[in-house]
Amino acid sequence: MKQKLLRSGENPIPKALLAAAERGLLALGNIFFLSGVGLLLGWRSMLQLFTKKANLKGSLPFLAGLFLIFVRWPILGIIIEIYGSIVLFSGFGPSITAFLYHIPVVGWLFGYPFNLFDQLRRLLG
Repeated sequence: MKQKLLRSGENPIPKALLAAAERGLLALGNIFFLSGVGLLLGWRSMLQLFTKKANLKGSLPFLAGLFLIFVRWPILGIIIEIYGSIVLFSGFGPSITAFLYHIPVVGWLFGYPFNLFDQLRRLLG
C-alpha cells in the first residue's frame, strides 16, 4: 500500500492525520488522561483544579474540546483541547522544571546549555 501511495503521487500525511483523529481513540485517551490526573492529584484536587475561578480560562476550552471530540468534531476539538491544556497546566511548569533538574541525566542535559553560557560569559567577560 505504501508503494501504491508513493507511485500515485498522493501525500500520505493527510490520511495519517485522519487516522490520528479517530474519534473513539481520542475519547478513550481523554478518559484515561482525566483518570490519570484524578489518580495522581486526587479526585477532590482535580475537581478543584478544573473549577477554580483562576483556572476557568484553561478548563473551559479543555472541556469544550472534549465535548467537540465526543460530538464528532475531532480536529477542532484537539486544537481547543491543546490550548486549554497548556493554559490549565502552565502553573505546574516551575514544579516540573525543578523535578526534572533533580533527575541525574535529564537534569544535566537541561542545565548544560546554561552552564556553557555561564562559562563563555566568564571567559569573554
